[in-house]
Amino acid sequence: MSQHGNRKLNKPFRTPTASKKFGVFVRNKKTGRVQIVRFGSKTMSIKKNIPARQKSFFARFRPILAKVRRSGKQATLSPAYWAIQSWKKGFRI
Repeated sequence: MSQHGNRKLNKPFRTPTASKKFGVFVRNKKTGRVQIVRFGSKTMSIKKNIPARQKSFFARFRPILAKVRRSGKQATLSPAYWAIQSWKKGFRI
């Protein structure tokens, strides 16, 4: 069993004491270990219901995620992947 115990994988949660706003436990397919990925600025609110902000965010982050995918890394281990997920409609914490 890993050091993270029986955590739900791929289910984001708030991290009140960490340096980032959210965290998510993800299994690394290469090593089989469970890792934590932290994402989101504590000081900013995302206001994803404002279309102009959403458009601007996706314009900034899609190239970052594309770069991660081209590098051969697992996308779910990237904070950019989870940041994009947090802007999608059904994302709940």
